[in-house]
Amino acid sequence: MVGGRILRMTSASSSASSSPAPRKDPWDLPDVSGLTVGVLGGTGDQGRGLAYRLARAGQRVVIGSRAAERAQQAAGEIGLGVEGAENAECARRSDVVIVAVPWDGHARTLESLREELRGKLVVDCVNPLGFDKKGAYAIRPEEGSAAQQAEALLPDSRVTAAFHHLSAVLLADADVEKIDTDVMVLGEDREDCLVVQALAGRVPGMRGVFAGRLRNAHQVESLVANLVSVNRRYKVHAGIRLTDV
Repeated sequence: MVGGRILRMTSASSSASSSPAPRKDPWDLPDVSGLTVGVLGGTGDQGRGLAYRLARAGQRVVIGSRAAERAQQAAGEIGLGVEGAENAECARRSDVVIVAVPWDGHARTLESLREELRGKLVVDCVNPLGFDKKGAYAIRPEEGSAAQQAEALLPDSRVTAAFHHLSAVLLADADVEKIDTDVMVLGEDREDCLVVQALAGRVPGMRGVFAGRLRNAHQVESLVANLVSVNRRYKVHAGIRLTDV
């Protein structure tokens, strides 16, 4: 009888310990309003547009460029409290760093900033594309994607991928109140992805959606080639909307 009672107690204890933890709400995003966001390549169209939209949403933003003077000039033109600095200084001063440099300078830029980006949350939005008479086409880097190249070059950083499918024209247009698009966010750490999703959600009309690990970044980056074709054919600035999410 005693042995049977012990058996039943053990079974109950085992059942309790194996019960699943409550499912976390995937839309429970952190407060990122106090974070400083750096934008490497912030003097280019995409980076400048992202800097403008985040600053307009109330985020503190620092634009980075190889030349501090260019960054400061671009920041002054944007206004909204945006600051400009040389790339290394931008990285040092930022909590989250968005990489929006041209693809042909991607590896070189990240290699030069490895120490400044140590421990930082890095968001790669670079799209490796080529262009010929037939239009835009995707390039597949040796590492698999631009984001995976960033991960390989920045072993001490926390690399994610996002903001690939945004129209630079719409981002820069002050008359456009909402950017009607979803932002697919990829990364190895779910908490880091939630931060990036929350940053995307600061911009009216945008929604950040977790879309997998960095090994899936190539198809997200390459989809931009299709959007270029859509935009040219229909004279629009197409984005992405995910249904039933």
